[in-house]
Amino acid sequence: MKRSAVAVGLLLGLQFLLPPLMARTLKVGVSGSAPFVIQEEGGSSGISLQVWRRIAEDNNLSYRLIQQATPQKGILALNDGEIDLLVGPISVTPDRLNLPGVDFTQPYFIGKEGILLPLKPSTLLNRLQVFLGWAVLSSVLVLITVLLVVGSLIWLAERRSNSEQFPAQPLPGIASGMWFALVTLTTVGYGDKAPITRIGRGLTAIWMVTSLIAVSSLTASLASAFTLFLSGDTNNSITDPAQLSGQRAAVLEGTSGAELARQRNMRIVPAKTLTAAIDHVLMNRAEAVIFDRPAIRFHLKNNPELAVQLAPFTLAEQTYGFAFRTGDPLRTPLNISILKLQRSGAVEAISKRLLN
Repeated sequence: MKRSAVAVGLLLGLQFLLPPLMARTLKVGVSGSAPFVIQEEGGSSGISLQVWRRIAEDNNLSYRLIQQATPQKGILALNDGEIDLLVGPISVTPDRLNLPGVDFTQPYFIGKEGILLPLKPSTLLNRLQVFLGWAVLSSVLVLITVLLVVGSLIWLAERRSNSEQFPAQPLPGIASGMWFALVTLTTVGYGDKAPITRIGRGLTAIWMVTSLIAVSSLTASLASAFTLFLSGDTNNSITDPAQLSGQRAAVLEGTSGAELARQRNMRIVPAKTLTAAIDHVLMNRAEAVIFDRPAIRFHLKNNPELAVQLAPFTLAEQTYGFAFRTGDPLRTPLNISILKLQRSGAVEAISKRLLN
């Protein structure tokens, strides 16, 4: 009986000395922008926080949120042992994984790094430039080449038997043949020129059929150009990632955008918030903003009046995970909970509610 009492006493003592994993109150750092972290009067919300709360509930975790100025400062605080966990759109990068005190859960969200560009007001010169695009020019060049070939063949077939309409001299004869081919192509049918030989009529019959394809191709290119010309749509000069080299990029301090800007040989213009970064672009202090594409979309959704637009390309794919201290036994429970949320479609549902 005495031994049993001693054993029970030791177990009770160990329980107080070594509290269970789930009983400790975690110091959870929070950093990031909307829609991942949204600061509201009643508290914080967003994709990252909603996912974290589901994970904490699944594991009966007790925690308190501690705001971090930037993701990078949160990573440093985690590495120094000031917090136990960092929640937000925290990109998993080689530099961060290389820190001795930092580890990551498996990704709970896969996003892309977007480029935000200023909209330039459309001018008459900008509108006329649509007719100088390769799509229109190539169609016109192909058409002229086809008219030259068809006109020459008609002239060769008709120059002896029909020299009045298709002169024997090469230059006026081919010009007459091209005029006939153009009139046939447009189905105008003036009737001022017409082949009389069998070969000429045979070539004309073939041209009548093939011209239907030529007309549809040319019409599509010209219709697209005229639509852009008449709409007066706005445009920007950066259409390819290669054009970013040497440009000024507004990036948020402590985010992975700075690293991407350096990789592209861009000049970094620091900003504390996405709003400040966009102001840099609008005030011509930067040519582009580099930031999380979902966050940019969310901001534009709530500020549709801004004279900016997302570029049609992305710089890199980003994986977001929760950061924790190396060796923390929470690693496996967190990963299991993330997997369960992903397979159940909960993460996707949370994202769609805020992004769409």
